[in-house]
Amino acid sequence: MYKHILITTDGSELAQRGVDHGLTLAKSINSKVTVLTVTQPYPLQSAATVASWSDAQRAHANAALDLAKAAASKMGVDMDAVQVTCPSPAEGIVDTAKDLNCNLIVMASHGRRGVPRLLLGSQTTEVVHSSAVPVLVVR
Repeated sequence: MYKHILITTDGSELAQRGVDHGLTLAKSINSKVTVLTVTQPYPLQSAATVASWSDAQRAHANAALDLAKAAASKMGVDMDAVQVTCPSPAEGIVDTAKDLNCNLIVMASHGRRGVPRLLLGSQTTEVVHSSAVPVLVVR
């Protein structure tokens, strides 16, 4: 059914629940797994240098992906780790799923509704609306 699952993470506790769920699913159906984190490009109006910004983004991405690698290792699941830079995390997720020929995206969501969702936005909602492949949302 699902031959290649893309699991997203930002390193948060909530995202890790999505990682764990996606890894469990992948193990049960013997699917290939790629775990993705999306970092932000250097903002033009930043007090940080390009180098310090890039180093901080890389460190954050590595920390998030290391958590996923540890969970995968504990479960006995092989995974690839990918970090992409994109101004829109949702766009980075959808583009990566397409580029890697993934046929399922697994991601966590806070499940916010109403005004909080409108004010904060929802990367999950954007992925669900713009993805050509199914999206499994873990709450």
